[in-house]
Order: sequence, then C-alpha cells, then structure tokens
Amino acid sequence: MELCPSVKNVLLLDSEGNRIAVKYYCDDWPTNSAKEAFEKAVFTKTQKNNARTEAEIAMFENNVVVYKFVQNLHFFVTGGEDENELILATVLQGFFDAVGILLRGQVEKREALENLDLILMCLDEIVDGGIILETDPNVIAGKVASQSVDAGGPLSEQSISQALATAREHLTRSLLK
Repeated sequence: MELCPSVKNVLLLDSEGNRIAVKYYCDDWPTNSAKEAFEKAVFTKTQKNNARTEAEIAMFENNVVVYKFVQNLHFFVTGGEDENELILATVLQGFFDAVGILLRGQVEKREALENLDLILMCLDEIVDGGIILETDPNVIAGKVASQSVDAGGPLSEQSISQALATAREHLTRSLLK
C-alpha cells in the first residue's frame, strides 16, 4: 500500500452514461475503448442507486468507486481497493461542491457542457497525476475562477470567450483613443 492516498480516475458522466469530463491518472485502462468500457460498466452498476443526497461507495473490478448524482450528472471518483473510502469521498465532495460553486448552483448537463473549461480546470486543481492536491471546494473554485478571469495572458492560453473579450477590450481602447 502506498503512503500517499491516490486517485485512479475522476469521471463526470451524463444520465445516459456518456462522458462529460473524465481524467485518468493510472494505466489500469490503457486504451480509450477500455476506459469507455469501464465508464459504461460503472454507470450500469450504479445507475439504479439513489446517490442524490450523499455519496455512495461500491467495490468494482478491485477498485473503490465513490459516486454521487445530481440532476442529470453522475460524479465518480475511483481509487485502488486498499484506498481509504473517506478520502475518496472527500475528493468527490470537493469536486461536486466546487462544480456547484463554479456553475452558480445550476449543476446540470447543459450548464456543465457550456462551462467545460472550468470543470476541467477544477479537476486539475483537485488531482495531479493521481495525487490529491486540494479538497476544499471554496479554494478550488477560487483558483479556477482566478485563472479564468486572468485574460492578460497570451491568446494561445485563453479560451475562445476570453480571447473574444480581450479582443473586444483592445478594440474598444483603440477606438476611444
């Protein structure tokens, strides 16, 4: 058993088991088809449960899977069979709450797809290479929000909406001179 708790993957699926945002941190699923098969199998095993009020825990293919559902989104965090379920549940709750903060309480598929960049940045703030970095949803959302507002960087590192906002700002400045 490793000394540092680790996460194998974090999944955000829709109510039909399709990917919204996923991150894998180990080589247990080497191909994309293996990853998709795992996602479908986990979704199928858990979809009949009512994990809407608090997280549920399941053992699946020698992995601990902690999951929670809201509206038409299904949140999953997977760890090894020896991983502490409470730590995985804390990661899940941090991700779930940070997404809720970033989506301003509108946690549903359409809003998640429109703000996919924020959700992916959220995943990057929580786990890096399988190592848990942060679980406090306010800290996570704060870091993600500050990164998304930072439009001063080069255009290649900005999202399309940020690049358009920067271009609009530069155009307005040049017209007002």
